[in-house]
Amino acid sequence: MANGILDIKGVANYLKIKEQTVYRLVQQRKIPALKLGGQWKVKKEHLDRMFDEILQERLKELH
Repeated sequence: MANGILDIKGVANYLKIKEQTVYRLVQQRKIPALKLGGQWKVKKEHLDRMFDEILQERLKELH
């Protein structure tokens, strides 16, 4: 992970999900990503922020 930038495999490992699922989420624009040199790249920071935002929304729903 150079400078917090992950490829599809890195995202899958980080989130503990299948690479196929990551591809689908990227193509559906549910995970922010850029295609550089034919490969998808995702900033780990964006994944963490996205996860935190979704978690906060879910916690609000519980109250």
